[in-house]
Amino acid sequence: MSVRTRISIALTATALATLTTAIPAQAATSRGVTIPDFYTPPAALPAADGTLIRTEPLPLALSLPGISGTLPGRATRIMYKTTDSTGAPAAVTGAYLEPAASWKGKGARPLVVLAPGTMGQGDQCSTSLALQRGLILGVDDGQTTVSIGYEVLAIYRLLAKGIAVVQTDYPGLGTTDRVHTYVNRVDSGHAVLDAARAARALPGTSITATSVVGLYGYSQGGGAVASAAELQATYAPDVKVTATYAGAPPADLAAVTEGIDGSELLGALGWSVNGFAQAEPGLQPLLDRYLSDSGRAALKDLSTMCVGDAIFGYAGRRSTAWTTNGKSLTDIIKAEPLLRTYIGKQLIGTRKPAGVVRVATGVFDDLVPHGQARTMAAAWCRLGGSVVYAPVTLPWTVSPLLNHFGPLLTDQGTAVDWLSDRLAGSTARSNCSVIPLLP
Repeated sequence: MSVRTRISIALTATALATLTTAIPAQAATSRGVTIPDFYTPPAALPAADGTLIRTEPLPLALSLPGISGTLPGRATRIMYKTTDSTGAPAAVTGAYLEPAASWKGKGARPLVVLAPGTMGQGDQCSTSLALQRGLILGVDDGQTTVSIGYEVLAIYRLLAKGIAVVQTDYPGLGTTDRVHTYVNRVDSGHAVLDAARAARALPGTSITATSVVGLYGYSQGGGAVASAAELQATYAPDVKVTATYAGAPPADLAAVTEGIDGSELLGALGWSVNGFAQAEPGLQPLLDRYLSDSGRAALKDLSTMCVGDAIFGYAGRRSTAWTTNGKSLTDIIKAEPLLRTYIGKQLIGTRKPAGVVRVATGVFDDLVPHGQARTMAAAWCRLGGSVVYAPVTLPWTVSPLLNHFGPLLTDQGTAVDWLSDRLAGSTARSNCSVIPLLP
C-alpha cells in the first residue's frame, strides 16, 4: 500500500469519525410528543439518595407577573437519584416551586412533597412537563395523546399559603430509561422521600435545615405518600415528616384490581402489570402464559398512554379480553401464589407511619375501594400511629370514576388547610378510637 493510499484512508476515517460525532442523538418521542433531553438520565448516577443530578429553570404554563417576581412562584425542573425496589439506582425527575407568597406560620418556610395522582405511563405524562405546557397533545402514526396537569390546583393552593412544594414524577414517568412502575410501593415511597432531600440540596431556595416536611397525595399519590410515611424511619430518617395527607390511597392492590376492572380506568390495570414486569422479571413467564396476543398488544399500547388516552381507549372494557383463558386478572392473581406474594408485598398499612396522617376516602368510592383505605387507617391505629380518619360522603353515581375523583375536588381545600395547620405547629387529635363508629 502506497503512502498516498494510507494517507487517503486515514483522512477518510477521520472525516467519517467527525461526521459520526457531529450527528446529534435522536430525541425521544412518545405518541408524537418530543421528550426534552433533560429527561434522559446519564449513564452513571451518584451514590447518595436524593442527590441532584441536574437542574434547569422551569417556565410555568400558568403564571402571572408580580411586583417582586412571578406568581405563584419560581419553578426549577430537577433530576435526582433514588433507589428502586430492586435495590438499584434510578434517576427521577420532578419540579421544585419556590413560592412568591411569604410564610405566615411559625418557623422557617415548610416544604411539602406532592405525589401526583394517576397521570399514565407515557413519558409525556409527567407532572413536571405538564407544569410547563399545561395541556399536552400529540399525534404519531395514528396514536394520539392528551394530558392535563390537574395537580396544579393543589400545588398552587399550597404555594398561595407560602409553602414550598417539590413534586416527584416517579421512576420511569418522564425519564426515558425505563417503564414507569405504577403503584409500586417502594419505588414511589422512595421517590417521595428523596424528592425532599433533593429540594433541600437545591441552591438559592428559602428552605432551611429547620424547615418541617409534609407529604400530600391523592389516589396514586395517596398511596405514594402513605408508603413514604411508612418507610421514612428506615429509609430516610433525616427527612423529618411532620404530617401527611393521604387521599384515597390504593393500599391493597388486590382489592383495587377488582374495583378497577370494567371501569372507566381499566388502563390502570395495564400500567400495573407493565410495572410489575419491570420490577419483578420473575413474573414474566406467568404473564407469557396468561396474556393473549390482544392482551400483549393492549399492554404495549397502554405503556405510552396518559390517563386521558386510557379513558378514551379502554373505558368499560374488562381484563378478561386480555387473557388466554378468559379469566380476569383478579382471578389469575388469586390462582397464582407468585402473583399473590408480589401483590402482598405492595400492601400499605403494615408499619407505623411517621408524624400525623390524615386519611381521606370517599365512602362511595368503588374505583379505589373505600373499604381498603379504611382498613389501612385502622391498621395504622393498631400499630400506634397518629391517624385522623376522614370519610368523605358524596352522592353515589353510576360512574366509578366520578365516585373516586369527586372527593379529590371537594376535600382538597380542607386537606390543604389541614396540612398547612400541622406545618404551622398546630396539633391534630387522632380519632383512632372512633373509627369503628365511622363509615
